[in-house]
Formats: sequence, C-alpha cells, structure tokens
Amino acid sequence: MDGILIIDKPAGMTSHDVVAHVRRIIGERRVGHTGTLDPFATGVLVILVGRATRLAQFLSGAEKEYDALVRLGFATDTGDITGTRIQSTSENVTNQPRTWPDEDVESALQSLRGEIEQVPPMYSAKKQGGKKLYELARRGHEVERKAVRVTIHSLEVDGGTPKWKENDDGTTDIRLSVTCSAGTYVRTLAEDFGRQLGVGAHLAELRRTKAGDFSIEKALSLEQLEQSVIQKALTNVLLTPDSALQQLPFVSLSEDDVRRTQQGMALKLPSGLNGVTATADNIRMRDEAGKLIAVGSYDPENLLIHPRVVLSVEQRR
Repeated sequence: MDGILIIDKPAGMTSHDVVAHVRRIIGERRVGHTGTLDPFATGVLVILVGRATRLAQFLSGAEKEYDALVRLGFATDTGDITGTRIQSTSENVTNQPRTWPDEDVESALQSLRGEIEQVPPMYSAKKQGGKKLYELARRGHEVERKAVRVTIHSLEVDGGTPKWKENDDGTTDIRLSVTCSAGTYVRTLAEDFGRQLGVGAHLAELRRTKAGDFSIEKALSLEQLEQSVIQKALTNVLLTPDSALQQLPFVSLSEDDVRRTQQGMALKLPSGLNGVTATADNIRMRDEAGKLIAVGSYDPENLLIHPRVVLSVEQRR
C-alpha cells in the first residue's frame, strides 16, 4: 500500500492526530505527512503511505494557498484565536477596531507582498537549541529568533472588495486569500496586516486550500476515508507516488534499467529526456508503464542518473 492521501484536516486535531487516525483506518504502520497545520486550522494535509513516506523531502517545500479570517481589535500571545488576549505595547497600534478605506487596506496588503522577512512566532514548532519554540513559550520563556525570508506570491481580500463583519465583542473581521512559499506563518501575516492598519490583530480562522498540486477539491474527510475502506475502495482514493512529483522531469526505464535502479546502480541518461535539462536536480525514474521506481539525482557532466530514493523493490524469482 504505497501512495498519497489528501485529507481535509478538521479543526481541533493536530497533524499528528490525523496521521494516527489514518494509520488506524487503513491498517498501515508507515504513514507520515508534509506541511504541518496548526490544531485550529483546517484543510489540505498531504498524507504519505507506505514507501511513499520516502518522498517527504521532495514535497515539504511546496507552495501553499490559504483562506484566512483576520480579526482586528486585539492581538493574542499565540497570534491566533487559541491564545490569550494581550494589550499592544506599540504607540502606533491600538485595540480600537473600525473599518478602513479600500486604499488603506490595499496599501497594507501591498507592504506584505513579495519577498519579506518573518520572525517565527514563539508558539511554533520551529526548533531552537534542540527545543521547540512552543515548549519554551509554555514555560514562560521567550528567546530571540532569527528572521527568515519567505515569499508572499499573492495576498488579496477575498472577493476583491473588503466585506467587514463587526462582531458583538467589538472586533472586526476581514477575509484574505494567501498564496505563499513553504515556511510562511500566516499568523504573523495577520499580525503584520493589523499593524499596518494601526490595530491589534490575530488569526481567527485558517483553511489551507492547496498544497503544491493538491487542492481541497480532492481532499477526503476522515469519515470518507473510513467509508472507502469499508467499501474496499481505498485504491480509488489512494493517489500514486508519481502523482505527487508532477513538477519533476522524468525518464522511462527499460526492464533491465528498472532492475539496475532497484539495485541502486547509476544509469546512463536514456534517450527519452522528457524535460530533463542540465539544471535538473531530481528526476523521476519510471518504468514503461509509468510506475515510479525511484527519484534520482542527475549528474550532467557524466550524463548519469544516480538513484536517490528507491520506492520499488526488485521481485525475487
């Protein structure tokens, strides 16, 4: 059982919880995920099953898309709705929500587009000194964090025009659509967006709608996954390992080349290039039926492909 499952993660579960549920449902021990989602967040979680778990290194850097509900009015210590309300200490930021002219909103969004630097929040799984930051935060420790560069490819008001929602507690909500590089903290984006408008802000809802080539339309709930197992239709929803790496060029292997690849032997580049260039780092190595045998690294100087991650085991006769 080797392949990819796209799960619509429900709110209130950690990504690790989802992996544990999938293990139980499908009866497979080797299950992993790429691209952690916070417990309060929902949406696309890419689950790797069986030998496909070896592909995590090629998927962790995939671009992500999100729908985010930003709540303007106050900040929290976690940057999201799960945290404790805090008072802003900045002279330029208040806790008085209101609505803003469209041009002010656009100016705030524009300042956050493109390549920017983000300081990882204390309540994050990023490690520092061997400890996860959220573990330190829960003990009341705050440490200096190094800013990281991320890319915000798109940051827009959902629907194009701000539709303000005023809440009973005096806060104001606005929905944003985000397309960003891996490693982006949307919580931090929400806080910075509020800061640009001069008001405390936090992330009230977050839904990942796409991770790499996998969109929410293809995602299954855990209940739907369970039903597919009961109906013995798991193969209908289990995507092939090859489908996870469509962005990589590929070569087609002969039967003899398949056996050599399964033994970890380097191959001369076959005649069918299929998008392979001198700058290609990783290459899908597929058999004549299109099954992914391995992912190889390309040596352009010697025109060799070295199997890097082998997924297919040689059948013993």
